[in-house]
Amino acid sequence: MAALAITAFALFLLCVSDFSPVSAKGGFTIDLIHRDSPRSPFYNPSETPSQRLKNSFRRSFGRLSHFNPTASSFGPNQAESTIINNQGEYLMELSIGTPPVSIKAIADTGSDLIWTQCKPCVNCFTQADPIFDPSQSSTYKTIPCSSDQCTALQGTCPAAGSGSSSACQYVVNYGDRSHTKGDMAVDTLTLASTTGRDVPFPNIIIGCGHDNAGTFDKHGSGIVGLGGGDQSLITQFGNSIEGKFSYCLVPFASAGEQTSKLNFGDNAVFSGTGVVTTSIVQDQSQKTFFFLTLEAISVGDTKISFSSSSSSAASGNGNIIIDSGTTLTLLEQSFYSNLEGAVDKVVGGERVTIPEVPMPLCYKVSQSGDLNVPNITVHFSGADVVLEPKNTFVKVSDEATCFAFAPSESLSIYGNLAQAGFLVGYDVNQKTVSFKPTGDCTKV
Repeated sequence: MAALAITAFALFLLCVSDFSPVSAKGGFTIDLIHRDSPRSPFYNPSETPSQRLKNSFRRSFGRLSHFNPTASSFGPNQAESTIINNQGEYLMELSIGTPPVSIKAIADTGSDLIWTQCKPCVNCFTQADPIFDPSQSSTYKTIPCSSDQCTALQGTCPAAGSGSSSACQYVVNYGDRSHTKGDMAVDTLTLASTTGRDVPFPNIIIGCGHDNAGTFDKHGSGIVGLGGGDQSLITQFGNSIEGKFSYCLVPFASAGEQTSKLNFGDNAVFSGTGVVTTSIVQDQSQKTFFFLTLEAISVGDTKISFSSSSSSAASGNGNIIIDSGTTLTLLEQSFYSNLEGAVDKVVGGERVTIPEVPMPLCYKVSQSGDLNVPNITVHFSGADVVLEPKNTFVKVSDEATCFAFAPSESLSIYGNLAQAGFLVGYDVNQKTVSFKPTGDCTKV
């Protein structure tokens, strides 16, 4: 877990995280439902599988702006319940307040603040579910703008005459120019685990958004993050989950009605044959993001050492973000070019360009879809992750298959296609990420 500064905020977090340990003792698990599953509210039956893939690839590149550290003044987080993929991320079902009001919020490993749209709305995007009314919750409390907690949260006091003068204010501007503005508060979050048992978390810090706009979908109503920052729900869960969470993503092509799993606490712990572990590298100026150190990628017997023009990446520490919300694995251009050349040399197929598919390495395939797919291993510091063909190539049409890696002009991101079929476990206290190959994510 990211170390908290010894400030009033650190003491405040210890206080608000001190919920009854009975609720989460032993860990708990929730379903993750892919955006394109028939069980998802985002499911569009008129789209072909190829169209769904193309949309997810485009969202991968749009996701890059989400990680622009200069574009955000604050961040979001993640919790527990059914989760559905939205614009390359997952949407989780949870409840806020007393009595609990059900909402759907993007579960985001790339941000920290938990927020939802709130009444009264100065400017709210259209959402399918009712907008949360804090005046109806007996457990909702705003954080005073004059308090030490507001200062530690980087909040502000509103201008004179603007209303809500006693509430600490937040502003978040995302890299894609979306934004949310509103009151900082605490309230009870309730998550429905796969056992059918509700898991309440009192006094969770949230943002109550009165002015929200941008690339948000009507099926969602805010963001809940899994980031590494101080406002993250994982950080706020504190000792109740001992900083542990994990997920296992069903491969994209076989998602259908099947669900992936998101685990917390003891349920997130795994061991056995094939488990490899690497270190999380946290930049204190970007604590939200989970950086790993990528040393090389092997294509068969050819090992390509990581190279980058970025000074931070060139240091060898924390040069790639692991993100469950990005479909493709995006690599800085210089390194990607070397990797593409090695892959193409082994595949040796007929290359094709596919309209609307932002992937440079695609091949024409026969009806059988056979390709000479190379063995690819990703070498993180201390952890060699051996990928399956389902992790490295994806069929984008009846006639073409593409390499599921692509070049990036800025950051490198380890996406969810590469993670599919693995148990991926985070221990933010010990600052590690572990990978375990599994045959069936629906049974772990």
